[in-house]
Amino acid sequence: MRKPIYSLSRKLGRMSWNKYNLYNIAHKELPNFNNKTLFQQKWVAKRETRAYHGDEVTERQFKNKFFDPKLPTVHSSADAGQAHPPVAVLSFAELERRLDFVVFRSNFCPSIYAARQLCVHGKVLVNGKKLAYPSHKVKDGDVISVDPQAIQFLKGEKGQELDFTPKPFSQPFLFVPEYLEVNYNTCQTVFLRSPISRPGRTEIPSPFPPEFHSLAYEYYARSK
Repeated sequence: MRKPIYSLSRKLGRMSWNKYNLYNIAHKELPNFNNKTLFQQKWVAKRETRAYHGDEVTERQFKNKFFDPKLPTVHSSADAGQAHPPVAVLSFAELERRLDFVVFRSNFCPSIYAARQLCVHGKVLVNGKKLAYPSHKVKDGDVISVDPQAIQFLKGEKGQELDFTPKPFSQPFLFVPEYLEVNYNTCQTVFLRSPISRPGRTEIPSPFPPEFHSLAYEYYARSK
């Protein structure tokens, strides 16, 4: 029998504000790599990062459609002196173009699973057209719209102004990545560009350090 998504024994972090998941992330201890081979370290890092970044995307789908061993980065002389994070933090950058990812990252849903349901149920539009495919990859400049009545955090009667009322424990996670431009008055998001890596920081939200992403990248790059 498959263990629950938010299993307190497995402690795998997910893209969700579920209280059990947030507990897992908050109390997460990175695995001890002592006495583990390099391959074992890569596999563990792959398991942990993929549990968060696209856990319902199969390995074959991820490697064929979303993984690119050639990763983009930005070098800026204005940021000289700051440590540049490993570019491998962008291993999962293409997943951020998925329609369900955009809906979740825009804070329209409490989890990636709820975002997929919104897409499947026809509550999400891309450039004014209904798209019921959570895996659809948006392009730069695409406008994603969500039906306000389908957003759990908007409360009120139809035809009247809705109030944004998120759960208190989710508020520390209410931020928008730099590659999205969200308008909460119209419940729309513009996908500006792919995430990039800058000196001193990276744009993709993740509970894991860059070193973990580097090991996961090496795991996939080896087979690519």
